[in-house]
Amino acid sequence: MKKISLFLLLIALFVFHAPFVNAQSIKTFKEPPFEFYKVSKGDSFWYIAQRYGLDYKKLMNLNPDVDPNNMQVGDVIRLKSSGTPVKNFEEEVVRLVNLERAANGLSSVMHRADIKSVAEKKAMDMINSNYFSHESPNYGSPFQMLKTFDISYQSAGENIAKGQKSPKEVMDSWMNSPGHRANILNGKYNCIGVGYYNGAWVQLFIQST
Repeated sequence: MKKISLFLLLIALFVFHAPFVNAQSIKTFKEPPFEFYKVSKGDSFWYIAQRYGLDYKKLMNLNPDVDPNNMQVGDVIRLKSSGTPVKNFEEEVVRLVNLERAANGLSSVMHRADIKSVAEKKAMDMINSNYFSHESPNYGSPFQMLKTFDISYQSAGENIAKGQKSPKEVMDSWMNSPGHRANILNGKYNCIGVGYYNGAWVQLFIQST
């Protein structure tokens, strides 16, 4: 009987004194130390919000394209707003493109909504599928992608970039690269679509039919 009592006492001591992990043991921050976060196994919007001192509903609003019930390991989500709406980034790139074209005696390109939508999908794809290439593992080449989304053209070109913080910075990079500069200053192109997503930039140029 004494042996059984001693055994039960030892179990009780282990249960009440054994180390355990709870929410208080997770390192937390009063605010996000960076703008983007890569999803790890077991993450949820609620958990990430708790860790970085955020309201999980606001976090979901910052990432409308991420399914909260199907977050994928490696997905990149935004933790805080950059302060500049994506639409303004994209329109500013178009404005800078047309300034460069005007300076070289070329006509402006029109920012077409359907091409813009494809460019945004490509930018999102580069981030979510973690690659940097004209060839998408999901959509194929930019030419295949345009056709997939029913955009007809006589000729087309694509510029991509990753990591630049502003429209001016990305345009400076492209204008200092002969191949990218050639697309921007191609007199045959009359339409453009610009996409920006979480640091990825895409320009799609076409000569419309």
